[in-house]
Amino acid sequence: MLSTVGITMVSFRRLTSLPALTGALVLVTLLVAGPLREFDRSLHGFWSDELTPRWTDFLDQVPNAVSGQAVCLPVLLLVAFTLAWKHRTWRPILIAGATEAGFYGVVGGLKLLLARTSPKADDVSARFFNGGAEEHGWYGMTYPSGHASEAILIYGAAAYLIAVYADQDSRVVKRLGWAMALISVNSIGVAYYLGYHWPSDLIGGMLVGAVVLRAIIDVDQWLVRRRTRITWERILRERETATARPTQPVPTPQPEAAPQPQPVPAPAALVPAPEHAAPGIPSEDDAEERHRVPELVP
Repeated sequence: MLSTVGITMVSFRRLTSLPALTGALVLVTLLVAGPLREFDRSLHGFWSDELTPRWTDFLDQVPNAVSGQAVCLPVLLLVAFTLAWKHRTWRPILIAGATEAGFYGVVGGLKLLLARTSPKADDVSARFFNGGAEEHGWYGMTYPSGHASEAILIYGAAAYLIAVYADQDSRVVKRLGWAMALISVNSIGVAYYLGYHWPSDLIGGMLVGAVVLRAIIDVDQWLVRRRTRITWERILRERETATARPTQPVPTPQPEAAPQPQPVPAPAALVPAPEHAAPGIPSEDDAEERHRVPELVP
């Protein structure tokens, strides 16, 4: 059982790798330029106007708007700034900025470059380079679908930030995966039902959004691994320097010797005078004593 789950995870990671997604996008784009064009025209229809005309405005303003910039961008900014303030890091804000730049730079750039007309435009040939923003406005650049791209890219970036800062909780990641699936199905389902895009526009939009999201995630993970490696290298260098540095022995304090008492000389007044000497007249003994002990001479 565990081996099956492991094989499934490895296969999913390979299928969602940047080279695999980029290759799928290039293949789909080449097919849209040729064989899939007639396939798109055969599958397209304004189903909402034909089947539920009263619900068209509601579907356009509510479910279809979930993947629009007016809804998905505030969600991404709310998640990014909340996590940035909580964890005291600029990383979520930088990821949000890279996501929005990738949407306008890559998705918007492909729209302008390929210039495919919408089913609602005058030209319904579904060819590339027949439309354009100047001639048809928004209806002149439908490939890839912006709403399908935003469903994967914008909400995917928000889900990635939550998963990263939720300590890789499996339950949180699983719920985020289900939310992403529901948002994607809502985006492509409502857009196809309203008839705003050719079917291949929606597939191309999801692939472009996945490519940009995968590129942002890969760059972010590479920066995290690089920062971690640099930190560990610095710690190891500090440890090696501390180990190579010679240690000097600390001298042991010796107890001080107690001072020896010095002999105190007896005062001269305590020396007794001879008994046979008359007062005031020095005797021979006194002269001898003065000669022998100079300290007693007055």
